[in-house]
Amino acid sequence: MKAMKALFKHSKPMNTLETINRRISANRFDPAQPLSRAEVEELVACATQAPSSFNLQHWRFIAVTEQQDKERLKAVAYGQQKVADAAVTFIVLGDLQAHTRLPDILMQSVQAGIFDQTTADNMVGMATQMYANPAAQRDEAIRSAAMAAMTLMLAAEAKGLVSGPMIGFDPVGVKREFQIAERYLPVMLLAVGHSASGNWPRKPRLPLGEVLAHGTGASLP
Repeated sequence: MKAMKALFKHSKPMNTLETINRRISANRFDPAQPLSRAEVEELVACATQAPSSFNLQHWRFIAVTEQQDKERLKAVAYGQQKVADAAVTFIVLGDLQAHTRLPDILMQSVQAGIFDQTTADNMVGMATQMYANPAAQRDEAIRSAAMAAMTLMLAAEAKGLVSGPMIGFDPVGVKREFQIAERYLPVMLLAVGHSASGNWPRKPRLPLGEVLAHGTGASLP
């Protein structure tokens, strides 16, 4: 909580709905405006408030801020210049083996009095059964990491920064260049920093009638 308060210490935070509706996916960043280590850590602290199955917190982040590391990442991201120009480009990972840590994670909630040990043991049993399937492991790693990345993007927007998520990269190359263990799945790259000129405005969205249906028997186009 202290970290999140510090995030907005020197800036006026936006209303949550305003933040959502202002956010764009940026391609142009000002390379002359870095972020401090503390600012990077504060953004990730906000990202970790995202939800995850059983509170497993599958997300992991590698913050790429040094220029030589940015160039290495750019080389396995099809030469996208925003990787090098952004103040930080996060490698967002999902932990395929997150469920193996569940007893220790749930113990924190037991110790905090949120639920009892019997409830924790039941949750471990359910998770062990659910995530025996490698496909479920992969789906949940991607789902949870993506929600954390979205939360980070909103935190960046609230701080007056811009962000740009990327799926255009070589995951094998990323794992090789940054010596990432096999259990971690590269989900996306996420560039964050100060905006440079030339970013497109927010693009139009599909109308609600094309994306929302109400109730049983409702149809979507």
